[in-house]
Amino acid sequence: MSARPPVRPTPAALRRLRHADPRLAEAMRRTPRFPGFPDALQARQSHFAYLGRAIVFQQLAGAAARTIHGRVCALTPGPRFPSAEELTRLSDERLRGAGLSGNKLASLRDLAGRVLDKRLILGSLGRLDDAAIVERLVSVRGIGPWTGQMFLMFRLGRLDVMPATDLGVQEGLRRLDGLVDRPGPRAVEARAEAWAPLRSVAAWTLWRLTEVDAP
Repeated sequence: MSARPPVRPTPAALRRLRHADPRLAEAMRRTPRFPGFPDALQARQSHFAYLGRAIVFQQLAGAAARTIHGRVCALTPGPRFPSAEELTRLSDERLRGAGLSGNKLASLRDLAGRVLDKRLILGSLGRLDDAAIVERLVSVRGIGPWTGQMFLMFRLGRLDVMPATDLGVQEGLRRLDGLVDRPGPRAVEARAEAWAPLRSVAAWTLWRLTEVDAP
């Protein structure tokens, strides 16, 4: 699978975003340049592999999640995550032995089943609007709106997504606006209205802001 080039906004669109919010413009000046979505590593994965990895990584520290993900990948030939067909041929015992919890095993089984019986057609998701994509993805056990939003951004390169429940985004906005407490999702969504149609760019900047600014 060849890597897709990252989706980037036009220079004119970025200028409009900076003009709409001087505070965000200053943060964009102090953070790395927006690289576009998806990156080369994400682009080489299939949609199924991306979602499978997201399920494996849920509620786990990075090192533990990477270990379990690597063990699941090692259950089938090649370095990649098992396909839906391969996953259905793996026994519960082997998948449990790789470190998957019962809930994550059930979620992966549900994802694979929906893909194979075509209740979820991953290849056509890119033709739908953002809300319709998230609606289809959250029908899968264990996939919530946040995972759907990450799929929009990091798989499809959608540029106007604001993951308002993300703690990194909330913390970035707290620092951007000099707030005492992290804003809640509704406050993030309201604040982000000025950043449309490049809310993904703003979210990426808020994430980076937590890295370059001291707490």
